This record gives sequence, structure tokens and C-alpha cells, in this order.
Amino acid sequence: MPTAKLNAEPAPKIKRRVLNRDKLEAEIAAEAVRVFAECGYEGTSIATVAENAGLSKQNLMYYFPTKQALYQRVLDDVLDEWLDRMENLAAGDQEPREVLRTYVQAKLKFSREQPWASRVYAMEVISGAQLYGAQIQNRVVPLVRKDIEVFEKWISDGRIAPINATHLLFAIWAMTQSYADFSAQMALVLNRKQLTKKDFDDAEKVIVDMVLAAISVPQPVCGDAR
Repeated sequence: MPTAKLNAEPAPKIKRRVLNRDKLEAEIAAEAVRVFAECGYEGTSIATVAENAGLSKQNLMYYFPTKQALYQRVLDDVLDEWLDRMENLAAGDQEPREVLRTYVQAKLKFSREQPWASRVYAMEVISGAQLYGAQIQNRVVPLVRKDIEVFEKWISDGRIAPINATHLLFAIWAMTQSYADFSAQMALVLNRKQLTKKDFDDAEKVIVDMVLAAISVPQPVCGDAR
């Protein structure tokens, strides 16, 4: 019917508007993450983010009415990507050594490719997670508990050595995220302007070797056959 046709025509335009809004919001968040990482939450202004994004302050506030809303979006994006990497550990049917190797590789890749995102998250946690603690509690903790169950199953099956899985994860986070959060210090020690891909490759080998050594099942000592 003609009426139905007329009602259906605006749909593609509405879809394009939604896509354009999503794209612009993502671009604003990409600019904001660097400003938050450099200036902290208190030191960041909507005006600075808007200027960096090539928008007026009023235009930016149409998409993010408050600084806290923009900060929330930035941390949501960071956590989404970080949790995507953590979910690999939940695949308990795979070889533990390969799961952990892949996990370390993914965390280091995140530190290399998204250093600003890692720093924003670290700054929020260091400050006591006053603005984002509830999201961390609701999203990170359940996934960590699932991962710990995987470790416990590996241990009970004799696939890895008995180990405190929670603190092993803490250690992996600390080792991998430091290559984003403290990269400036590392570069100074290495006498260069910034870390190179080789630095990350070298770090991966050291961290993976340490993690795999921690979970290795001790080989039985053969008795004297004489």
C-alpha cells in the first residue's frame, strides 16, 4: 500500500544517522583517551577534547553532555577490549601453555597498540577507582573468577602445577601493562626515545618463560635402578 511505502522510506536515512553518530562518538572517544591519559580526569576539559577532535565545545556536548559521560565511554571502550583478551583463558579445554602464551601476547599487544588506553585505566585504578569501581566490580570480578575455575580444573587434572591463580593473573597484568604505563622509564633505561617492537618481543619471551615455568608440573625423580 502507498502508505506503507511512505512509512518505510525514511528507514535507510535513520540507519545512516545512527551509524554516523556511532562513528563520531568513537572518534571523540579516541581523542579523549589521550587527553585523559596525559592530564588525568581532573585536569581534562571538554574544551580541550573538543578542540583536538575538531569540534566546538557545544557540538561535543551534544554527544557527551558531561565530562563524566565522556570518561565513562573511554573506560568502557578500554574495558571492552581488555576483557575480550581475558575471555581467552576461559577456554579450559585448550592446552594451558598455549592459552597462557596467547594471553600474554594479547596483553602485550594491547600495551603496544593502546598505551593511552592502558594509562587511563591505570590512573583510574591508582586513584581508587572512585568513578569506575562499580563497573570493574561487576564486569572484571566475575570473569576473573571464571578464569580461576579454569586454573583449578587444570590443577586437579594434573595439567599444571598447583599455583595461586589469582596472584598469577595479578603478576601477568603487572608485567604486561607496565610496558604501556611505564614505557617512558623503560625507554630512558634503554637509551632510546620509545620502546620498539623488538623490546616487546623480548619482553614477551621473558614473561612467557616465567609464566610457563611457574605452572610447569615437576617431573618425577627416577630412583636408583641399581
